[in-house]
Amino acid sequence: MTGDRSLVLYTRPGCHLCEQAAALLEREGVLFAEVDIETEPDLERLYGLRVPVLKHPGSNLELDYPFGVEEALQLADSPL
Repeated sequence: MTGDRSLVLYTRPGCHLCEQAAALLEREGVLFAEVDIETEPDLERLYGLRVPVLKHPGSNLELDYPFGVEEALQLADSPL
């Protein structure tokens, strides 16, 4: 696995699916930064009903939840 392994997980407070997604990634050792979409109006418009969404910031590829650990790892290894 050679790609940029730092992913972005878009979430919102009180979202149980967001909590499940973060727990899965943490449990499997997938590196990610959690971003609360409610802190930025543009993110809220883009991801409001879709969260949690996992994004590779280099390639802009995204996974909507539910995703598995294998899918997350493949996303992390996506070429830029």
